[in-house]
Amino acid sequence: MSELMEVNDSNFEDEIVKSELPSMVDLWAPWCAPCRTIRPWIEELAQKYNGKFKAAKLNVDGNPNIPNQFGVRAIPTVLFFKDGELADTIVGAVGKTNIEKVMLKLME
Repeated sequence: MSELMEVNDSNFEDEIVKSELPSMVDLWAPWCAPCRTIRPWIEELAQKYNGKFKAAKLNVDGNPNIPNQFGVRAIPTVLFFKDGELADTIVGAVGKTNIEKVMLKLME
């Protein structure tokens, strides 16, 4: 399974906000057990929709600006973007189906 693209405070706008594809960003931290739970689902969906949807991860421990900018107060949080705007947010360790539903909605 392919690794997710890593984004940070410096490249977030170029890689995610300016992306021509709808995008999702998994906000996580190494110490976060629920983050490790959803990671395989995020990776699987990224591979399934490769070329139709951009998927990335952002470690909140080293990149505080993006979580603050979007009001993230808990992790895991998955931010979804379309046309340069935040389109949806999922907070917590939800199932793969819930994540995929948001992706499909944004690909319409």
